[in-house]
This record gives sequence, C-alpha cells and structure tokens, in this order.
Amino acid sequence: MTHPLDQFRLDGKVALITGASRGIGAAIAQAYAAAGAKVVLAGRKQAGLDEIAAAIRAAGGDALAVAAHTGDAAAVTALAAQAADRFGGIDILVNNAATNPHFGPLLDAEESHWDKTIDVNVKGYMRLIRACVPSMRARGGGKIANIASIAGLHPQPGMGVYCVSKAAVLMLTQVLAAELAPDNIQVNAIAPGYVKTRFSQALWDNPALNQALLAQIPQRRLAAPDELTGIALYLAAPASSYTTGAVFVVDGGHLAGNAVELPASQE
Repeated sequence: MTHPLDQFRLDGKVALITGASRGIGAAIAQAYAAAGAKVVLAGRKQAGLDEIAAAIRAAGGDALAVAAHTGDAAAVTALAAQAADRFGGIDILVNNAATNPHFGPLLDAEESHWDKTIDVNVKGYMRLIRACVPSMRARGGGKIANIASIAGLHPQPGMGVYCVSKAAVLMLTQVLAAELAPDNIQVNAIAPGYVKTRFSQALWDNPALNQALLAQIPQRRLAAPDELTGIALYLAAPASSYTTGAVFVVDGGHLAGNAVELPASQE
C-alpha cells in the first residue's frame, strides 16, 4: 500500500508558477521544489526570480527563472517553450501573477484600469493555460491552480475592478474544469483572504486601514504567504486526482463573519 504522504510528492513533475519572484508565488514555488518538482519561475523582473531560483537550488532543488509578462502573448508562448525545452514539458501550472492599478469607487475607474486588470488577471491566466495544456495532454494529464481571491466572492469597496477580475477567474476555473476533465487535467482555484505581501502593503501599512481590516477577520491577523502552500501542494499532487472545479477559501474566517465575543459568565 502506498504511504498516504506519497500522494503529496511531486517527483518527476514540472511546475510553472507565475508571479514567482516574491510573496505567494515564491512560497508555492519553494514548496513544490521541496516536494520534488522541477520549477519554472516566471515574473516581470529577472533579479527577483533569480534570487528565488538560487534559494531553491541551494536547498537541493532545480529551478529555471524566466522574465515574462503575462500580458504579452508572445512572451507567454516563449515562456512555455523554454520550460518544455529545459525540463521536457509542463505538468502543473499556478496562475498567480496579478495587478490592481485602481483603488476607489468603481465608477471612477478609467478604461485603462479596466484594460490592464482584465488583461493580466483574466486574459493572462487564459494565455498561460492555452500555452501549457498541449504539454499536459501529451504527458497524460495535469494540474492547474488559479489564484483568485475572496474579492471574487464578496464585494470589497474600493477594489471593484479587481473584484470583477477575480470573479471572472472563478468562472474561468469552473468552465475549464469541465472542458479539460476528459484530458485528466484538474483545474481548481484558491481564494485567499488578505495575505501580508508587497501586493497588499497599501492596506496593512496604513494603521487605520489595517485596524479596520483586522476587525473583519476572526483570526485577527493577515496570512503569511507560506500558509497558502498546503492547499497549493494538494492541488498539484496526486492527492487531488478527483478534485476539479473547486474553489478553496483560505481567509482566516473572513467570509464566515466577524468573531463574536460572548460576555463573561455572571454565575
């Protein structure tokens, strides 16, 4: 009988992670490498990718760092080709790269804000999937994990354009899960709450905003990036072979509502 923990090994697999130079993407890439995968790190800035790749190699893993903007279709095609040339193919894709150029009332968002957000957060995910699926099919199956957000499940005032883009990611995930199931490709989404990364720094670095934010989270804290790696590993590993089209919320209880403090007993 196979040991249960073997279901979480990624030996012999190749994983491509976007937005991998820091934060959630870097944490997932390092976790996959530790589980035995060869990892391809993608992002806009080569220096940050090289730093994460060096850390992975120092820990005994194998990594390829490729600077590529997911808003550039040609760059995405070249990225997938480089991954296949170096490691022979792609088994796992984590769509994590995202942007949020507008903060304020939804009706104040400019056309350029909409264009950039949808192009990176939605069309960018689709570009990567389109580029990686042929390799997955050729290798007998694959895993796709789309990083969404609780912003796609519950409105976040001031982040309307971002909310719309993440809601689109959830539907993209479910449609592709149905369409790619015959190819033995599982497609799932992770919807994090607020994670303490540079991406969210404008929120947690502002004392007033941070206090208001924490009041909405029952655990009264933001997540660390490595608190997303457990579910990300599950969705990349054999353990999730019968899981597809699902959305996994990791938010410290945010969507469940504020914690209720009961009064002390008077007995």
